[in-house]
Amino acid sequence: MDNAGALNWSYPEQGQQEPFLLPITVSSDAIDHYGHVNNAVYLKWLEEAGWAHLNQLEVTLERYQAWDVAMVVHRHELDYVGPAHEGDQLMMATWLERHNRISAFRRFELKRISDGKTLFKAYSHYVCTTMSGGKARRIPKALTECYDRACPSG
Repeated sequence: MDNAGALNWSYPEQGQQEPFLLPITVSSDAIDHYGHVNNAVYLKWLEEAGWAHLNQLEVTLERYQAWDVAMVVHRHELDYVGPAHEGDQLMMATWLERHNRISAFRRFELKRISDGKTLFKAYSHYVCTTMSGGKARRIPKALTECYDRACPSG
């Protein structure tokens, strides 16, 4: 994945300026009957990249459980721009664009490393709920402090 550092990302206008990067190699089980990556797999990769970035910010499932917090998807906007195929080396970038007292907003972009082509873009809106009951709640201060490492609120 030698060209990964040379990829040009569609940076958000606000929020985190440098993306969190997750390398992906397309395996045979990601391929559908059309011979390219199945649409549902892109969503799986989006989730994996989001969690990997959260872990880098010291946000883990165990901490969510301790805080009684679940950041749940309110809306995903998914743009499938081009196909990926078995063996492709990809890079998923994600940015925490902004957050407030009840929501967090994240962008994603997936590129093929060999030619820099964008294959997928996404925008996600998450809302804070209690893990125990699913009721809306404010994002706890400890989680806001973790988010602030990537993207100061305000």
